[in-house]
Amino acid sequence: MKAGYIKTALAAVALTSAAVGTANAAGCMKGAVVGGVAGHYAGHHAVVGAVGGCLVGRHMAKKHAEEQAAQRQQARVE
Repeated sequence: MKAGYIKTALAAVALTSAAVGTANAAGCMKGAVVGGVAGHYAGHHAVVGAVGGCLVGRHMAKKHAEEQAAQRQQARVE
């Protein structure tokens, strides 16, 4: 059972990273892993969880990058 879970998680991560591409992968891999694990324990929906985790991870990484850029811009102004 554990080997099947690992194969499913790896396939989900590979699928999401291939669909997203390398240019937008910031946060996707970490989110996909977390989402895959959560989806697995929430009714064996690891692939759905990985895709959702990827999307959330990308959103959070983009938000974090924007906040850092705003802080750098603010530091230049002062």
